[in-house]
Amino acid sequence: MYNKVILIGNLTKDPNPVHAPGHTSATFRLAVNSKFKSGDEMKQEALFIDIVVFGKQAEPVGQYLTKGSSALVEGRLQERKWETEGKQHSKFEVVGQTVRFLSRKGARPVKAPERAFLKKVVTSNRSKILCMTRRAASLSRTVRLGSR
Repeated sequence: MYNKVILIGNLTKDPNPVHAPGHTSATFRLAVNSKFKSGDEMKQEALFIDIVVFGKQAEPVGQYLTKGSSALVEGRLQERKWETEGKQHSKFEVVGQTVRFLSRKGARPVKAPERAFLKKVVTSNRSKILCMTRRAASLSRTVRLGSR
């Protein structure tokens, strides 16, 4: 079976990071807009999807994303089940495996060292090294030129 979800949307509120011994996670809700044609008119609807990320992905999500931030989330769909007072509940959510921070008009600019860290977190292992190397080389050139 294949279970892959790719979503682009805006956060509806600030992420909720959870730090426990040996466990870090962050949860947030993503508003995903879709447009479609119904007859002669264009309609728009929004889906509100709960996202949970674990481990190293959770730290920058909690630190850099805020309400209104745009993000691309790749992950898998999972159903969570629980019981309260004898009543069964269930909920579908996306377990984010990759979160990419998308630029947004009016967003605070990200400083170069932060940008390098973000690229490191959200890219694949092979390109992670290349991005970090290029960014480090660029930063070291800037420092050397400024110190002369």
